[in-house]
Amino acid sequence: MWTHRSWQGRLLPHPLPARERLRHYAGWCNAVEGNTTFYATPGRETVATWAEQTGPDFRFVVKLPKVVTHDRRLTDVDQPMRAFLDAIEPLGARAYALWVQLPGSFGPDDIPTLARFLRRLPAAHRPAVEVRDPAFFTDPRATRLLEATLAETDAEWIPFDTTAFFTDPPTSDAERDAWTKKPRMPSRVVALTDRPIVRYLGRDDPARTVEGWRRWVDATATWLREGRSPTVFVHTPDNADAPTLARRFHDEVRAQVPELDPLPEPIPAEPTTLF
Repeated sequence: MWTHRSWQGRLLPHPLPARERLRHYAGWCNAVEGNTTFYATPGRETVATWAEQTGPDFRFVVKLPKVVTHDRRLTDVDQPMRAFLDAIEPLGARAYALWVQLPGSFGPDDIPTLARFLRRLPAAHRPAVEVRDPAFFTDPRATRLLEATLAETDAEWIPFDTTAFFTDPPTSDAERDAWTKKPRMPSRVVALTDRPIVRYLGRDDPARTVEGWRRWVDATATWLREGRSPTVFVHTPDNADAPTLARRFHDEVRAQVPELDPLPEPIPAEPTTLF
């Protein structure tokens, strides 16, 4: 997501042509979750505009289409995968990872299917898998099985940490909506590859969000010192302040790892004036 109604006129200029929105978002953050590709595979022309609006080091973590992961559950997906990989080709190296988000019903017994799917992916693409069956987190045998399968293709395991969100009952409409929709996932602070990816869900209260991400600041700093290149996505139920929170997270990591490059300077939401 690189546009949000509550950002318009506050963080991003408004009105802003569709072909300019990603460019302005990229002034705030240097990575984005490509969640829209889950619902429909975009045209190559559209994806080409994404590449035009971002620098060569910008990271897209692009989610595989729903028809691949949920409808067909990674089986008989040659045609939709060919169409998807062709569509994102204009991104080049910006396609940092293929985000394989699996449904909660995809459990340890389905690991052979995942293994076959990952082996068939082109070597040019790095997969990152998000699982939602609790057994992968609570059953040591299932954990080891998944880790071994991912290791075969240098695939990462994406944790979706919702523990901070579910600590206390919701206090806003956005939180109440998320309370019924988001999975209650355990926290898993483990990197399998040199490119760990983290998804973190906080609260609409920024202070609560910051309080809940402490473990991730420490983990990210540790990974950087180990020579890894982590990517962290910060969410809240309403996402109203997500870009500013993401920058604050980055600043807290830089306080521990000063050699980490700063994020780019945002393009002003309003033109500067003399008065």
